[in-house]
This record gives sequence, structure tokens and C-alpha cells, in this order.
Amino acid sequence: MGKRKRDVELVIISDVHLGTYGCHSEELLRYLKSIKPKRIILNGDIIDMWQFSKRYWPKSHMQVVKHITSLIAKGTKITYLTGNHDEMLRKFAGFRLGSFQIGNKKVLSLNGQSAWVFHGDVFDVTMKYSKWLAKLGAIGYDTLILINSFVNFILKAFGRGKISLSKRVKDSVKQAVKFINDFEQTAADIAISNGYQFVICGHIHQPEMRKITTEKGEVMYLNSGDWVENLTSLEYNQGAWKIYRYSEDLHAQKIKLSKHARNTLDNDEIFKDLVNEFLSTKK
Repeated sequence: MGKRKRDVELVIISDVHLGTYGCHSEELLRYLKSIKPKRIILNGDIIDMWQFSKRYWPKSHMQVVKHITSLIAKGTKITYLTGNHDEMLRKFAGFRLGSFQIGNKKVLSLNGQSAWVFHGDVFDVTMKYSKWLAKLGAIGYDTLILINSFVNFILKAFGRGKISLSKRVKDSVKQAVKFINDFEQTAADIAISNGYQFVICGHIHQPEMRKITTEKGEVMYLNSGDWVENLTSLEYNQGAWKIYRYSEDLHAQKIKLSKHARNTLDNDEIFKDLVNEFLSTKK
């Protein structure tokens, strides 16, 4: 008999980027199959509509969608907050279907404390004034992930450990470090001015949980990271937050998936599967 699923009150996941080569959909699926959440917030960039390729949609990506819709059918509260890569969904903000809803931001009450949840691209200057530059950077990022996969394949063949080129670039470029610090500080300042105790973002692919104090007050800043580089989420249970790291979860890593998960669906199959899953949630 398999190990019992972990009960979790709230799970926050962001920056999955389904539909791109860098997405770790199989690892995310194993994680989702290892937990029994009461509520999930999908905090932006879940499906990457900027880089969505008609030629690339593995069954494991569809299985992530199917697993989430199956949770909706079971009554799990699912909130989809839009990000920049799935901004097309912003026109549907306010949509509700059973336990599923779409929004741009969410304020939660957790044990008498308020948590402000949103993706975070609103703080990104390139998103405001140079969207084409941001999209070009996204393409370059996805290319770097492909190169990284090839490099790690070679390293594995020689018995060496994996490396993250994108993480090394971020850590080594002072401007990138400054951007992350400015992002976190801006989020904290606005949250404090509005009286929130927690501010929760995604967008920058940098998992974090720390208290930020200013002359106006203090707030707990949290970032759920991503499922491209870090494979992380945020979990809230019994009054406490933690950063979940897939690399530390030996149980989830051992969960077996369908041997066909790596196969790629064509456009007709994708449409048919999506329609079937939508209809199944309405029954």
C-alpha cells in the first residue's frame, strides 16, 4: 500500500510554464499526487501562452491540467490568478465555476491575518513599457533551458551533478540581483501601507520567505518560486508557512507516472482532452 497523501491547508504554485521545454511537468505531477490540499492558488504563468508551441505539448503537461480539474470536481478550491505569460485570461477575471475561479489578485484571511496574493508582473518595468523586450527575453530564457538540458545530459554521462545555467546567470549579474531586491522591497512597501501581514508573489522564479521591516512597519514576504529551475511551492498548514522543495521530497520523487507521459499530443488531441476535462467538471 502506498504512503498516505499529505494533508495541506493551502498550496501556492506559480510559474509552471506549461507548453515550454523548460517546464518540469512530471515532477509537478508527482508532487500534486503526493498531497491532499484543501485549497490551491495557481499564482500566474501556469500555461505559457507567450511561448506555447503547436509542436510541443507532452501528455505530462495535459496530465497536470487533468489532475487539477479532477481536484475541482472533488470540491478542492482552486483559484487561478493571472500572470504576464497567461495575461489573455485577465479578460475572464471574476469567472467562477463550482470551486474554481479566475482573478488577478486575492486577499486571504489566515488565522486573523491578511495575506495579499498576486503574480507580481505589475512591478516589472519591462512589462509596463517594453513588452516586446520581455517576450524576447522569455524566448532567450527558454533557449537557455534547452542548452542547460543538453549540458546536464553530458555531465550525467560523466558522472557529474546537474547545474543551472539560468540560476548562475542570475546570481552573477548584479543588475539581476538588484531587480530581485527592488521587486521584493516594492511588494513589501505596498503591502505594509495597506496593512497586510503577508504578501505573496511569483514572477521572478526566486523562492523566498523572509520578514521585511521598514520605518512604516513589517510584513512577511513570500515567493513560491517556479517549476522550471527551482521546483518549489509555498505550503500553509497549521498556522505556519514553508517553502516546499521537490529536491528534498523523496516520497514524491518515487511516485510512478504513466509510461506514456512523455508522448506529445497533436492539436486535435489537445482540444479534445481539454473539452472532455471541462465537461467532466460540470457533472
